[in-house]
Amino acid sequence: MAKEKANSGPLARRPDNSAFKQQRLPAWSPMLTANTVLPFFYCMAVLCMLLGVWLLVTVQNTQELKLDYTEAGTCNACFAKRENASNALQPCNCTVVFPIEKAFKGNVFFYYGLRNFHQNLRRYMDSRDDAQMVGRKKNLKSPSTYCEPFEKDENGLPIAPCGAVANSIFNDSFTLVYHGSKGSTIHVPLYRSGLTWYTDKNIKYRNPKVDNLTLAQVFEGTAKPLYWHKPVYELDPHNPDNNGFINEDLIVWMREAAFPNFKKLYGILNRVSEPFTEGLPVGNYSIEISYNFPVQYFRGRKEVVLTTVTWFGGQNHFLPIAYLVTGGLILLLAVILTVIWWKFGKDGKNMKE
Repeated sequence: MAKEKANSGPLARRPDNSAFKQQRLPAWSPMLTANTVLPFFYCMAVLCMLLGVWLLVTVQNTQELKLDYTEAGTCNACFAKRENASNALQPCNCTVVFPIEKAFKGNVFFYYGLRNFHQNLRRYMDSRDDAQMVGRKKNLKSPSTYCEPFEKDENGLPIAPCGAVANSIFNDSFTLVYHGSKGSTIHVPLYRSGLTWYTDKNIKYRNPKVDNLTLAQVFEGTAKPLYWHKPVYELDPHNPDNNGFINEDLIVWMREAAFPNFKKLYGILNRVSEPFTEGLPVGNYSIEISYNFPVQYFRGRKEVVLTTVTWFGGQNHFLPIAYLVTGGLILLLAVILTVIWWKFGKDGKNMKE
């Protein structure tokens, strides 16, 4: 009877009398004094400021040139032409001339950039069929409903690749030309491969595999996206292995940007021949542009970016400035605490209970 009473009532839920359950484990808590806190603050301030200066010097060693070509050079005629949607598929070519006053040393990366283009909208990002892009033949003929209204064309044919992301692919193309001192013109060679991650081209994006069929036959019965000039199996006529869902320009575009102003890799300088073995030399350059992508509808701008990189990446000042600002704030706080300690608490006589 006594045992039943012990197992009932308020004592029944009492934790065991152990050091863990009764919270009697040994513990250590630091005694925060001026002699320990102030040196820590000063060390952290110096460390952050040294890191900030080091990163800032590293970033300053990179070179970058941004060129807005939306209406520059002869592109103003193409810009006006693209205002009319009926001219969307008509070709338009233009040229922009610019100088390079300081040589770009080392590897040079060629980017295209967009401003005020929001790739991070949820419905836009969802408008794609990843199963189709990985090469599943079922989804090639029957795309996901997430792609609507870019799932089928006006004739009822399935679109490949489907969705708003693929439909809005950036389709301007560029040829960079160097104008030599003797009046010669040299096309700057660019690597147009190796722009994607290994996992993209070998895992996330694959063409459907059908034995003894060409890529055009594999995609037979599908339609190109509404605003595309070519079907997906003819995106790169110069490199048959760069067509279909493994086209590198397509893969780069399908990796959505987090911010409305962004740039994406277009090519890398091929440094095998003169005068580009050391990078881009000083001189006059021009860019021949196949002007296709309209920006009037979202009030955007287009640009090309030439840049060198270091181990830290491109020319991005955010992290160095963040370290310098953080180090400055910590140093200011440390000085304030030092003054307070010196005035009120150095010998303990001025501290009030």
